[in-house]
Amino acid sequence: MIHNPDALLVLPWLHIQNVNCISSPLTWGFPPITAILGFAHALERKLKPRYHDLSFIGVGVVCHRFEPQIFSPERGDKVFCLTRNPLNKDGDTPSFAEEGRSHVTLSLLIQIQSNNYLQMNLSEVENMTSSINETAHCLRLAGGSILPSFTQKGKARLMDWDITGDALKTELRRLLPGFLLTNREDLLAERTAELQSTNPEATSLDALLDLSSLNYESIVAEPDSETIEWQIRKKPGWIVPIPVGYRSIAQCYEPGQVLNARDTETPFCFVECLYSLGQWISPHRLNGTSHIFWRHDADVEKGLYRCICS
Repeated sequence: MIHNPDALLVLPWLHIQNVNCISSPLTWGFPPITAILGFAHALERKLKPRYHDLSFIGVGVVCHRFEPQIFSPERGDKVFCLTRNPLNKDGDTPSFAEEGRSHVTLSLLIQIQSNNYLQMNLSEVENMTSSINETAHCLRLAGGSILPSFTQKGKARLMDWDITGDALKTELRRLLPGFLLTNREDLLAERTAELQSTNPEATSLDALLDLSSLNYESIVAEPDSETIEWQIRKKPGWIVPIPVGYRSIAQCYEPGQVLNARDTETPFCFVECLYSLGQWISPHRLNGTSHIFWRHDADVEKGLYRCICS
């Protein structure tokens, strides 16, 4: 059970170079939320030897800048800027997998649970904040390198959790300009129901593709007129398809049972990507403090390993 957090950690204005922006087999763009939660989990494990009861229970992400490393060789679609690998022993160019990279600037808001934190004095809290800031800048996020910050604006901040949410709202306003990523499964469910009303065989994937594409619709310019205008269908905000986790497609194997597995001490399971609908929202437009923080949610019996936003 997830209890109320004890503190709020803000890692503001992280400048990250060369993050992986191929977020799934079907999408590319901002790093997936699985990678961001993975970064928070790695940071928590690095801090455990010093702060034993420290737990990160939720992560909010605000994007300030997204600069994909792409170019257009001709008039048409853009392609990724790929690295030039050394020639092989025969003097030929070796084959390689396409890698998409991007430079991003983002801020993370992390909910913390720690009984020891409530007993710390001001000096101990400052030391803890400094330790977290130094450790975070030594890690990678989605394969990208976090650049050092030499300004007060980019220093980590740690504060008591405010039950009313006023402190959180203040921190969100301090992170402007930027956009916060939230989950919109409700829009996906509504669009799926609309499509199934006319086509019973429609699936959630059809609804996801429909909401992710540019759809032109014809409208009558004036009543009792034969003039028709074509307009792009309006969407309820900045809607994007996002990967949110994985679903098992086979049984879970015992450790070491699958050859060439990366980890021989952990059970192994073949999975496929799960997709949902996300929305980028400016923090000043949020009415409350719900649907801001992402966290892991695993259902081993159903084979669902996903990230949910609450």
